[in-house]
Amino acid sequence: MNIAFLGHGNVGGALAAHVQRLGHLVTIATADAQSASLARLRARCPGLAVAAPTAAVRAAELVALAVPFDAHAQALAPLRQELAGKVLLDCTNPVGPGLSHGLGSAESGSERIQRLVPEARLVKAFTVYGFENFEQPPAPHGDLRPAMFLCGGDVDAKAKVAGLIAAMGFEPVDVGDLTQALSLEHMTLLWIRMVRAGGASAKTMWARWPG
Repeated sequence: MNIAFLGHGNVGGALAAHVQRLGHLVTIATADAQSASLARLRARCPGLAVAAPTAAVRAAELVALAVPFDAHAQALAPLRQELAGKVLLDCTNPVGPGLSHGLGSAESGSERIQRLVPEARLVKAFTVYGFENFEQPPAPHGDLRPAMFLCGGDVDAKAKVAGLIAAMGFEPVDVGDLTQALSLEHMTLLWIRMVRAGGASAKTMWARWPG
């Protein structure tokens, strides 16, 4: 696939490096092609394409949103027309003070994003673990692979994202439509509390028992 990344920090950079190794055409969508963070990523990923956001999104089959949640409106609002009909992979999480839900659990961040770009085919995934687990395929344990939860309202878009998840070494687990995004965001907060605050291993992940 031709995949454009909005955001190339810890999460976006790790995902971009992984999917590029799988053979996908990866383009970093940015207005600042000379940034130090982009230079570091390009050193890790030779051949990485860079383009202005409008051009990158227009050419992409899938667009990954990996900016801090507070920056989502700034990143997406100018691209509403280009995102119409595109698969938009939401990798963001609204995290508030004291590791609370950033929107007070009144709604999910994904639902707010969907309202901003209503014609995008939004799928939430790559949110319940830290970035450390995204750049390299996770090690399986026997027949078990770490679960990667996804949700969204478009069946075909979810199938495309699920295929990417499986190719990256995870077990895709479709938990339903976008109303499930709030539950996934609380799973993220659980992971952050266990790992970032509680000292558990960053390799702490969920698995779906086979059968």
